[in-house]
Amino acid sequence: MFVKNLAVFAALSLASFVQAHYTLPDLIVGGKNTGDWVNVRKTNNFNTQAPVTDVTSQDLRCYTSETQATASTATVAAGSQIGFQADQSMYHQGVVNVYMAKAPANVSTWDGSGSVWFKVYQIPAVTNGGSSISFPGSNIQTVTFTVPKNLPSGQYLVRIEQIALHVASTFGGAQFYISCAQINVTGGGSGKPGPLVAIPGVYTGNEPGILINIYYPIPATYTQPGPAVWSG
Repeated sequence: MFVKNLAVFAALSLASFVQAHYTLPDLIVGGKNTGDWVNVRKTNNFNTQAPVTDVTSQDLRCYTSETQATASTATVAAGSQIGFQADQSMYHQGVVNVYMAKAPANVSTWDGSGSVWFKVYQIPAVTNGGSSISFPGSNIQTVTFTVPKNLPSGQYLVRIEQIALHVASTFGGAQFYISCAQINVTGGGSGKPGPLVAIPGVYTGNEPGILINIYYPIPATYTQPGPAVWSG
């Protein structure tokens, strides 16, 4: 009876763990966390923590179709470091991309539609010719990156995604954990960010870095989804 009860407890614990996903509610500016959903638009999953799995959904952009959320806009200097913090360790095996898009006017009233997004940072998987694969973008709670020094001044959406790949061996299995923050960049330059992509539109779901079995056979290489990083 003890063994049976232990097995039931283990199964229930595993189920709870599987369902206990995460959100990315906090922006880090000047080394300080600005608070939950202050500079980050509150996502639909602020309670459920459920990921986006449909790469054609408008929720792939900022995941706010239900909340219709905007946020306060944080001022940051070009060339400075900012970051996102999750509500817990992002434990799923996966990779990270950070995109930015320049608002035509007030970022608080802009939805980020169109081919306006460019990638500024990524954390890919690390492979070893088929003998191992590891995920530096997993088991972390904070992602920090540098706002490109040559980025033109103005108001931007900053979007982070962790693409969890633990059940990505079938189409639609990859899980996207997403947040969008609002920032005003000062002291920028005259760079021309690119390549520019639309979100949704940047992925089909068939990319080798999204539709992938990370367990067997162990991938010999890994191709990061999305465009190349623009560093300015």
